[in-house]
Amino acid sequence: MQQPEEVRLLEKSLISGPLKEMSPICLQLVSGGKLESLWDDLVHNHHYLGCKKLLGKRLKYMAFIEQTPVAAISWSAPAKKLQVRDAFIGWADEIRRRFLHRLAANSRFVIFPWVQIRHLASHLLGKNLRRLRADWKAWFHQDLWLVETFVDPTRFRGTVYKASNWRHVGTTKGYTKRGKGYMYHGHIKEVFVYVLEPRFRDILGISSTLCVNRTLPKKVEDLRLILHNVAWDPNPLNELNLREQDVHNLAEELTNFHHEFHSCFVRPEQERLGLAHITGLLSDLKAKSLEPMALEIIGEKSVRSIQRFMKTYRWDHQAMLQILQDMVVQSLGSAQGMITVDASEFPKKGKKSVGVARQYCGRLGKQDNCQSGVFAGYTSEKGYCLIDCQLYMPEKWFSDDYQDLRQENLVPEDLSFQTKQEIGLELITKASQKFSARWIGCDAAFGSDENFLHSLPEGLYYFADVKKSEKVYLEKPEVGVPQYQGRGRRPSKHKVLSEHQPHKVSELAQLKELTWHPINLGEGAKGPLLAHVACLRVYPSRSEIPWEEPVWLIIRKRTDGQVRYAFSDAPESISLQELCQASCWRWPIEQCFEEGKSHLGMDHYEHRSWPAWHRHMIYVMLAMHFLFRLRQRLKKKLQA
Repeated sequence: MQQPEEVRLLEKSLISGPLKEMSPICLQLVSGGKLESLWDDLVHNHHYLGCKKLLGKRLKYMAFIEQTPVAAISWSAPAKKLQVRDAFIGWADEIRRRFLHRLAANSRFVIFPWVQIRHLASHLLGKNLRRLRADWKAWFHQDLWLVETFVDPTRFRGTVYKASNWRHVGTTKGYTKRGKGYMYHGHIKEVFVYVLEPRFRDILGISSTLCVNRTLPKKVEDLRLILHNVAWDPNPLNELNLREQDVHNLAEELTNFHHEFHSCFVRPEQERLGLAHITGLLSDLKAKSLEPMALEIIGEKSVRSIQRFMKTYRWDHQAMLQILQDMVVQSLGSAQGMITVDASEFPKKGKKSVGVARQYCGRLGKQDNCQSGVFAGYTSEKGYCLIDCQLYMPEKWFSDDYQDLRQENLVPEDLSFQTKQEIGLELITKASQKFSARWIGCDAAFGSDENFLHSLPEGLYYFADVKKSEKVYLEKPEVGVPQYQGRGRRPSKHKVLSEHQPHKVSELAQLKELTWHPINLGEGAKGPLLAHVACLRVYPSRSEIPWEEPVWLIIRKRTDGQVRYAFSDAPESISLQELCQASCWRWPIEQCFEEGKSHLGMDHYEHRSWPAWHRHMIYVMLAMHFLFRLRQRLKKKLQA
């Protein structure tokens, strides 16, 4: 590794370029080692706080590209008292004093000035979080449950922490510890937290509801009384066998559920507007766009307010998404779970809505004018839910011709073109840092992309649908074995098992040698979804070149004649039952789209802007999870 005097020369040599084109980035723990002095010097020179005042236990990390330092990170003791953090956790003073050592603070994080690599900061932060808990326990023999950090809003916007799924919980009061008391300095900082142990409240014996202020603002309380007269959409509720009293209580339950997100809002009026919006999505209105929902629930005078609420009002919808994800972790989390990714399209008229273009629309089955979003979902034996999303922006939207539309629709200035596969990979990577899972599931648009499959997070197996035209080898060709060149008589399909030629997966489905196993893929709208499944080991082919390692090819024939094909990198020893279970867990994200568009107004929106599209989709996810919690509660009630 380089010494400090050598590093100073690097300031004149800029390291820049896409993250994926960089050499492997090494994150090294340097505490107590020869490189700790290098860390001190670099942080002293390049972090605005210097390297001193790291309190209590501490760990220091440095990131390198080859032998060049590119970033420094440290973790140390948390704040003894922090009102917004303590309110988020929900602990009393005595519990805080006993368990404060389970927290740590991200006290320093700096990317050095000679480095300009897009997304490097969020990549390193995620990389560090994945190993921090184990490192902390190895050094200090204590388990970490939660980490915090402070962001000076006069210098930074906290973008890195938001991108890495940290939750914004509020601001400091502008005081600092001085001797036995506190001194006011007036420098307000934004507070972000990241949960490392999702069960920490259960371990502390704290109810998750205790961390929520249950006193409703007056405007929200007034709206709650009005909601008792709302006509709810009966379709999502039919299976629940609701009694009259249960229906009457829906307004109360929905208000309390939505109030769990109260920290995301700046003013009570925003919480009122958000409650009206989610109520409209769950109502029986035929048109669930903003104007008819506002007219039905909160009156004509609030139409403009709810439109501004979705587009320009300052409230933290990313924090709302993180709270929702924490709820899903607690409700559905399982070590055997599956993170899924899929795209969904929304037909649109006109050319001014953000991201709209003539492109393939799955809902219509043809090229048409539409928007397309990439969504992440989570499935376990307990249920399923959407957990994240991002609007796909066609490449032409980043041209000079669309500059005015980008500004009009509030598209982030730092947004750059990404393929759907690149967006999906980011969503999966973020989800894998929070959700326990064993599997990743995707449809053929993602599964037929070799780069996507090979870039997925380590430690998870994929179950990826592929196109019927995908080619595979049944045996890895040996060097010097002649390949079929497309001339002369092609070998019979029934002899292909002994051939060293690539074949379409649809051809293998016709083989008499295959062994088919009947399975139940789950319950559909018209009863059990039955299929026959065959599995075999293959080497996928790209340009007639086989992959280095074999994968499973899973062929599913449904009773309606539909045939689907999938690859999985699960080990050869995996059981057929586990592969079939993964097959069943791939489709619930499509069920989410069906439920969202049929009953929750997922495609009814008339928003044009980037913020409004994402806020609307987050509220659809909230409505889905509210229904899930309602089903779970009533199911337990019936079983009692």
